[in-house]
Amino acid sequence: QVQLVESGGGLVQAGGSLRLSCAASGRTSDVLTMGWFRQAPGKEREIVATITWSGGRTAYPNSVKGRFTISRDTAKNMVHLQMNSLKPEDTAVYYCNARIIVPTPTDYWGQGTQVTVSS
Repeated sequence: QVQLVESGGGLVQAGGSLRLSCAASGRTSDVLTMGWFRQAPGKEREIVATITWSGGRTAYPNSVKGRFTISRDTAKNMVHLQMNSLKPEDTAVYYCNARIIVPTPTDYWGQGTQVTVSS
């Protein structure tokens, strides 16, 4: 199993910045990708950013591209999400995700951290 603990959420004004962090433990050697998802009230969980654990290749949806940056520190087993130019529509609970594929594809989730952007 992989255990994930997020930190860094909070309240920020529109245009501001926040940095989320996720500490991973357990079977981190089997992790293929890590990422951040978010879920706003009444909406489905959506992807925010992903990064491959070994190569560091990143991907973002258009809604956050150019504003959010995901990074990883493999030595410390941590993933970060730098969020700039935040908008009220970025308000959501943000979840850290780790995906392993051995022996079977499995997703692990953190407990979530609230991000609130005021207008």
